[in-house]
Amino acid sequence: MLSHRLGEWMSNAPTMEEDIALGNIALDLLGQSRGLLQHLAAELGGEAAGTTEDTLAYFREPQEFRNPVICELPNGDFGFTILRQLFADAWLTEVWPALARTAQDAHVRGVAEKAIKENAYHLRHSSSWVVRLGDGTEESHQRMVVALEMLWPYRGEIAVAGWYERVEAVLAEATLPVPARDAWSQRSSRDGWHSEHLGYLLAEMQSLARAHPGATW
Repeated sequence: MLSHRLGEWMSNAPTMEEDIALGNIALDLLGQSRGLLQHLAAELGGEAAGTTEDTLAYFREPQEFRNPVICELPNGDFGFTILRQLFADAWLTEVWPALARTAQDAHVRGVAEKAIKENAYHLRHSSSWVVRLGDGTEESHQRMVVALEMLWPYRGEIAVAGWYERVEAVLAEATLPVPARDAWSQRSSRDGWHSEHLGYLLAEMQSLARAHPGATW
């Protein structure tokens, strides 16, 4: 979901360099997702059972997805997207090493070990932009304050151990107010609950595959 959202910035980012950077991050996230979907498809019987990474990506209904709700939110302005990316990067900074240490399957460990290196770049990129915008002009600072107020309630699914410390350090450097940890947060999507935005996102993402089922490219 987050890869798709970042892909929507292609040709729309503030600079050509950011077009390339966000595109590369989107491709990294897509590659990580594909690695895990391939493993899940194999566990479910693979092609013999009619399950591939494409069927999991393009033919599941919204309630069957388990992505954190924050990943499906519309992009908003550039500051909103960058702050959302910081939140996700800080989360994955904890998730991938844990998978690399504990995953029993060698394929999953391989995906996680590669993702650790990719995510380190992603976190540096989002952190530097949050600081640049938060501690920038009056306009950019105010936009980041608004983005923070909008995104903070969606931290509930991703605020694992270590997340607050990483995010709060960047917010402080960006001269942004650090919200209370015990402030309200949204419910989990683990039971298939999502925002209305996921349905629209999937309609766009899945339209080609559903219009031409069985096609390969």
